[in-house]
Amino acid sequence: MILIFLLIVAVIMLLLFHWDVKRMTKQLDRISENFGTNELVRTNTHNKSLALFASKINQLIQLFKHNQQSVERREMELKQEITNISHDLRTPLTSIKGFSELLTDPSISETDRKEFLAIIQKKIDNLTMIVDLFYELSQHDSSDKKLTMEKQFLDQIVVETMLMFYEDFEKEQIKVQMEESSVPAVLADNKATVRIVINLIQNALTYAKSYLNIRFVEKEGYIWLVVVNDVEQINATKLQQIFNRTFRLDSSRAGTHLGLGLHIVQQLVTKQGGEAVANVHENEFMIEVSFRKWD
Repeated sequence: MILIFLLIVAVIMLLLFHWDVKRMTKQLDRISENFGTNELVRTNTHNKSLALFASKINQLIQLFKHNQQSVERREMELKQEITNISHDLRTPLTSIKGFSELLTDPSISETDRKEFLAIIQKKIDNLTMIVDLFYELSQHDSSDKKLTMEKQFLDQIVVETMLMFYEDFEKEQIKVQMEESSVPAVLADNKATVRIVINLIQNALTYAKSYLNIRFVEKEGYIWLVVVNDVEQINATKLQQIFNRTFRLDSSRAGTHLGLGLHIVQQLVTKQGGEAVANVHENEFMIEVSFRKWD
């Protein structure tokens, strides 16, 4: 009787096991057909092996879904990047084409001819800058790109870079104020640091309304470069996206790379062991980037 009872129990357990596996198979079929749902495989038995098996399947499902979401997000970002590139390249190319056609007019004066050539040159410089930025971004994304960490004088780099843009600030009537103080040396890559400063200055040139303030703050083994300028009001949602490579504060303005330029800033700062932070208060925009102090 005991053997018969045990046999009956074993058969029942086997049938339940078979029924649960069949049920799990149907669940997998539904998940495959409707992969966008959050459904997972579930088991009603208390069999530990089967429950563990279902758990492992669910882990694979979740990993695959996360990967799929990541791919879809990257595809959307790539489409946005292509749109941005097209927008950035089309506008200067259109200007170059238009002014080039004007140069073929024999009736234009020598003064106008020189002015048109100057505009064309400026547009070509703009195109070169855009191409350089995208090439630079591809280099920074490469794991083979090595940084040479050496002693750098951050304040000198900022001053030298600011002088390169002196005429631009004068033309845009942007008042520049830089704090004059002794700044300790930092541990950084020279080329990367120069690019960080250039991108921050170009961002201010593009969006500052009337002023740009630069100062240095020493804090807990780091030197913070703080760049502040007035700007049109930025809401909290935009501020969170400020370092995204596809983000643009004003999509109607051609040749401006708020997202791309600041994305490179964040990448280079992070690679050097620092941090990039953006804040806004009313109509004042602030970017802070940190560099490790030279010991």
